Amino acid sequence: MFRLRSFRACSRRLFHCGAVSRDQVLDQLQTCSAEDQVFDVVGRNKAKLSVSHVSYAIGRLWRFQRERPHMLRTIEQVRNHPQFLTLRVLAENKISLMDDASVVDMLYVVLRLQVEHHDSLVQQLVTEAWNRLERFQMATLSKFAVCLSDQFLQHSPLMGQITQIVSERLDSIQDARVLTPLMNSIFALVSPQLRDELFKKADSLLDKMNPLHFNNPRRVVQFIRNVKEIHRPLLEKCNQLLLQNVSRMDVEHISIILGLYHSMQYNNCDFRLAVRQRLLELVDTSTDPATFTKLFASLGPITGQDVREGLESTALLLAEELNPHQALGVVETMEEMQCRNLQLINKMAAVLLKNLETYRAVEIARITQSLILLHCQNPDIFSRLKARLLHYLQRSVYPYEVTMLTRVLSMLPSPRPDEAVLSRINAVIPQCNLNDLNTYATIVAKWIRNDPSYRHNTSSKYVRLLQTLNRCSRERLRSFESLDVLLEEVKCLSGEWFDEMLLEESMVAMQKLTDQISWINVHELGVYLTRTNYFCAALMDRIASVTTENIDKIHYSATYSTLLPFAVLNYDPPKAEEFFDVCIRHFTPYISSFDPHLLVLLAYALALADYFPEEVVREIFNVDFLAKLDAHLETFPDALNMRIRLRLMELNRAVCLECPEFQVPWFHERYCKQLRKRANSSISPAQQQIHKMLGDVLGGMNYAKVGVLTPYFYTVDFELVLDRHLHPVPYSEPSQLQINENGNVHWQSGSADGERMELPPGARRIALDFLDSKSFCKNSWHMKGEAMMKKRHLEILGYHVLQVSRKITHNSDNKSEVLLIMHVSMQIPHFEWNSMELSTEDAWKEYLRKKIFSELP
Repeated sequence: MFRLRSFRACSRRLFHCGAVSRDQVLDQLQTCSAEDQVFDVVGRNKAKLSVSHVSYAIGRLWRFQRERPHMLRTIEQVRNHPQFLTLRVLAENKISLMDDASVVDMLYVVLRLQVEHHDSLVQQLVTEAWNRLERFQMATLSKFAVCLSDQFLQHSPLMGQITQIVSERLDSIQDARVLTPLMNSIFALVSPQLRDELFKKADSLLDKMNPLHFNNPRRVVQFIRNVKEIHRPLLEKCNQLLLQNVSRMDVEHISIILGLYHSMQYNNCDFRLAVRQRLLELVDTSTDPATFTKLFASLGPITGQDVREGLESTALLLAEELNPHQALGVVETMEEMQCRNLQLINKMAAVLLKNLETYRAVEIARITQSLILLHCQNPDIFSRLKARLLHYLQRSVYPYEVTMLTRVLSMLPSPRPDEAVLSRINAVIPQCNLNDLNTYATIVAKWIRNDPSYRHNTSSKYVRLLQTLNRCSRERLRSFESLDVLLEEVKCLSGEWFDEMLLEESMVAMQKLTDQISWINVHELGVYLTRTNYFCAALMDRIASVTTENIDKIHYSATYSTLLPFAVLNYDPPKAEEFFDVCIRHFTPYISSFDPHLLVLLAYALALADYFPEEVVREIFNVDFLAKLDAHLETFPDALNMRIRLRLMELNRAVCLECPEFQVPWFHERYCKQLRKRANSSISPAQQQIHKMLGDVLGGMNYAKVGVLTPYFYTVDFELVLDRHLHPVPYSEPSQLQINENGNVHWQSGSADGERMELPPGARRIALDFLDSKSFCKNSWHMKGEAMMKKRHLEILGYHVLQVSRKITHNSDNKSEVLLIMHVSMQIPHFEWNSMELSTEDAWKEYLRKKIFSELP
């Protein structure tokens, strides 16, 4: 009995001690359901709060905020609450008692609660974490790196130390959720070797992760964008993972991903279609200003007119509720959409004007450009914008910022620049890259055109400025020792000044760096040569040899830009067939993976070069592919949409004419008739002159038919028929020249769409085209691929085309030389017609006589 009583008494003491030992403060914090309850517990238990209580309380406050939509969060009220100050003081006093994970967790949460970076608690937490850095687990290190990035410390020595740890312990990371935030935190300090190792590690971890965690591939895409090294296989893997999760994404996630893709100029049509459908589902729920702004920016440019009008109506209703940055985002999207809603344009201009003082220099420039391109008719805002631009320009010390502000100022109407503008330009020119220098040259040219005083003062400030630009640009070009750096600066350059002053110099600089051409940069170099229309056999030969040797390393999608200059510039490198065959074999297994529009462009480029791979042709000309192409083109800007449709028509024509064995039908006749109705058929003075001369040479205007529409809708400037004795045959319906309502001279043929005149036995149909400078390479008389393809097709259609053209061949030493080759053709190159030799009417007539009657075989 006594033993039983003793056991019961002991049990009561044990249970009582257990109840007493329970953490009552922690229990109270855990039952809290709102911030006020947490602060109440803190206020009542200040003296009892341990380090675990403080950590839990601050973490609980952030969890409450995180669970709410952004617009309903009350972070400012939490941060300003007196008991939050109590928690901060206690946390600072107890940092040394925290374990490693708690130190970083505390730092992460207080930053999310928007505690200032210079606050003593933040500073103490960073210092404590730095002291423990070497012993951090990789998950803790990843979170700490994110905290440093939030404080804009990406280039700090501390981040450098983290980068070194990552390099040493990369193999130990087995979770994509640990790796991907870490990658984006250290991107600015990674070496090329570590960058490639991170690519490889991310690739392997993405295969192991839960495919529903779409934030991991999104962060990998962000890293690819940040390091400016497009790793196509990894990017496409991320895109596939993101595509699987589109139905789970909200507007904010979609907006971030589209922004990343746009900045990398990466376009995946399947993703765009899926995103458009998802955004259409979210339209009715995106009614607050923050969400609607992201929806408007994401959906507006890729949707149809009806949806755009609905978005514009909602934007008009929400305009007054937008904050300054949301208003700027809406206006820039309106510019991208080429919005013509005058009511919305004026309303947004008023909103911007009201907030003008809050914008930074870059934002003022963006606002000005958008409103100009939207044709805003509010002179008050433009005068205010000009004043703000000048204000920032006079104080800016960054070359890129001075360039941007000057460029936008030049878009505003003004007869001449302010002296302050010229002074700032002269001050920064020595620090500018080629893009900036080219921008200044374009601006100066505009000032010269608009300033009437220039013609009276040839040694003016403009001349001196241009001389400085020329000198600095040439010095910069000659200083390049890296081809990749050079390509980065010149790849977007264009304009008269660049063509005249720098284009040839840039090619000389590249030829000095020919040994640096590799499989990594051949496509970039190919794009540059194509865009500039500059014929350089040495560079193209090197591209071809490097590509042939390293084709297995080149991503299949890069073959398009690699092949493009050879097709567009009409050049066959040494072992041309091997080069084209290697490229075609490389991308053919992946033709179903190409975006439809890119496959059309690739096939058209091959057609220019007279290559028609059967697998590619059959892939494109089937109903399913064409339906998919139509759907994708709906998400494209109008200009790109029209370009792709035109290329599809030209490809269809080329296949029908050159590969009838494929039995591809000609289905573009209606499209071509619509194009013809919309086309401006005005003619140049040279064409009018040739028409008159032909009448004199042939014996009458009715012997030459003008503006002839051939089968498959080629337009020939002049057509004439010679009988077996080389005598001209008259047309029954003479051609006429008419002047339209805009004052442009255009052709008026008797029956452009009718049947062609039947030829007498032994007669020949002659096509005569005037070839302007667009038909030739910029630096030579070498005819481009498009003109050569038209010549091939006209010959198939039964025309004799007499032309004198230059063709590049190779001698036995593989050295390029220029030979004059006579073709059975008749085309008048602009450089012949406008030469000094043909400076009189008699000389022009004799030239035509020789062309028509002497050059036929």
